[in-house]
Amino acid sequence: MVGWIEAAGRLAAYVLEMDATMSAKIYRPAKTAMQSGKAKTQFWVLEFDQTSPRKIDPVMGYTTSADTRQQVKLTFETLDQAEAYAQREGIEYRVVLPKEAKRQVVSYTDNFRFSRLQPWTH
Repeated sequence: MVGWIEAAGRLAAYVLEMDATMSAKIYRPAKTAMQSGKAKTQFWVLEFDQTSPRKIDPVMGYTTSADTRQQVKLTFETLDQAEAYAQREGIEYRVVLPKEAKRQVVSYTDNFRFSRLQPWTH
């Protein structure tokens, strides 16, 4: 019975140590190359940082990790909601602001413009 209590104490100390180093990244996902619209890019994601290195499983060759928090992705409608959650839970966080793409509006008729730099030919 003493062995179980000792193991539980070590586990509790490990959990407290992991919680002390818990940090996260808050970002807005970019659209994929296959998307023409902005679906799935209008929300903010809170993603935990990796705290322990990944290891290769000797039997199957899979990569494993003792840290299960890196599997968790929380989504929020606004940046303020994500920051409020991290502050309420005592999570250190950093915000990665998205880079907005500049859109250059070009007309189809510009291809046939007389003052075009390169002449249009067939």
